[in-house]
Amino acid sequence: MPLASPTRLRLPALSLAAAFSAALLLGAAPALHAQVSQDSMPLDSGFGPLDPTPPSIPVAQIIREFTAKESLFNQALNDYTWTRTVRVRVLDGDSKPTGQQYYQVVDIYYNPQGQRKERVVNAPPSTIQDVIMTESDFSDIEERLFFVLTSEAADQYDITYLGRQPIDQIQTWVFAVKPKTIVKGHRYFQGRIWVDRREHQIVVTDGRNVPDDERPGHQDLTLPFITWRQLVDGKYWFPVYTHGRANLHFVASNGALSQNVNMDEMVTYTNYHRFRTSIHILYNGKEITNQQQPPAGSAPPAQPQSPQ
Repeated sequence: MPLASPTRLRLPALSLAAAFSAALLLGAAPALHAQVSQDSMPLDSGFGPLDPTPPSIPVAQIIREFTAKESLFNQALNDYTWTRTVRVRVLDGDSKPTGQQYYQVVDIYYNPQGQRKERVVNAPPSTIQDVIMTESDFSDIEERLFFVLTSEAADQYDITYLGRQPIDQIQTWVFAVKPKTIVKGHRYFQGRIWVDRREHQIVVTDGRNVPDDERPGHQDLTLPFITWRQLVDGKYWFPVYTHGRANLHFVASNGALSQNVNMDEMVTYTNYHRFRTSIHILYNGKEITNQQQPPAGSAPPAQPQSPQ
């Protein structure tokens, strides 16, 4: 997201830790060298005390189990439709809305061919003037605001146990996550995750996408975000809420004056509905499809009896 007086800056959700119950409600300008200052609460603000006591089971086992659940979650998400609502606002010095706003409501659905599509439900013209939303911003909103740490991706990260911490009524383990190495052209998550100690699933993610591009005239900065999940269909902790707020301080450079931009962003994910199932039904040793059903009232052929 570049400033309206030139800089390039990516704006995913900006970090502002919120209470768990509240979370469930629900271009181009002169080149500036930008640094981000977060006028937001600490990473775990509103959470219970962090207890560094080691868990009763090996940490490596916990990581294997919750990353395996993340792989299942990632697959299950492909079987659901939902609604995504995005609101990005510019705030004044007192953190009150200035009237500059980007708002969009999108339905994620599947067409008759089984392809995932997005349908815009509500998208009034953007009134934001101080910054410009780019394709990078939309890509973050669509793909990166809920970080999924699958078994396949876990080898790319250093995952460090920090302790136990309650969030509302949920007892969690806390882990610090950072990429082991940064490969050019790839983006990674860096921050903390909270894992439900009973379900062994991630319930909160707080961090940022890295690396940042800080080259003068090409600044592409990623701000911290916090994403909350909620149990859906009694199985999967799906994302329901992303929220953040930060004051961006742009340092004067190349003749451009320094600028401050106070931003707020909220993304909600609602109306989860199961679209299809990955369960395969077998009849007489063959998979049954919608076009191939066993005759009504028929019974499977008798199987030969094994000798006593």
